[in-house]
Amino acid sequence: MIRIAVVGEIGSGKTYVAKLFGFPVFNADKEVSKIYGNNLVVFKKLKKKLPKFIFSFPIKKKEIGNAVKNNLKNLKIISKIVHPIVRKNMFKFLKNNNFKKAVVLDIPLYFENNLNKKSDIVIFISAKKKQINSALRKRGKSDLKLLKKIGKSQLSLKMKKKKSDYVVINNFKSENLKNKVKILKYKILDK
Repeated sequence: MIRIAVVGEIGSGKTYVAKLFGFPVFNADKEVSKIYGNNLVVFKKLKKKLPKFIFSFPIKKKEIGNAVKNNLKNLKIISKIVHPIVRKNMFKFLKNNNFKKAVVLDIPLYFENNLNKKSDIVIFISAKKKQINSALRKRGKSDLKLLKKIGKSQLSLKMKKKKSDYVVINNFKSENLKNKVKILKYKILDK
């Protein structure tokens, strides 16, 4: 099974590109949302650690955002509680899809959480800042200060790009991107 990891800046189009491959996708952001919505144990742990910010179950993303905005150290607290569950779910996903030709890992903290294997094919999604900000506003993620703060806690984009096998430039034109992914998919499967 080929593991394809899609990395890049928040709002660059990683999730869209991940789906274009047509393979099973593990989306870490969706996993985190499920955890916030369904996991009472995580809620109790977060409420205990961050009582000024976490109030009710299911956990609201706004509460998480306020905790991070208030202090970047809170992101580490949240990550320590949530990421082991995401990792466990990823391994379950990989096991369930072991017979597939390939899978796509849409994990924003792929490098930061040491999920990369030497054999993984890593694709960096690059896009212009203006287009990213526009896409984030359309998705209702207009708190750019919070996103910048989160971005600073991650590996630099320059480093992520350097560690990647391929770079896909997303100009936010659907057909163009579909063609790029089609060519890339062919290259990857042809190896």
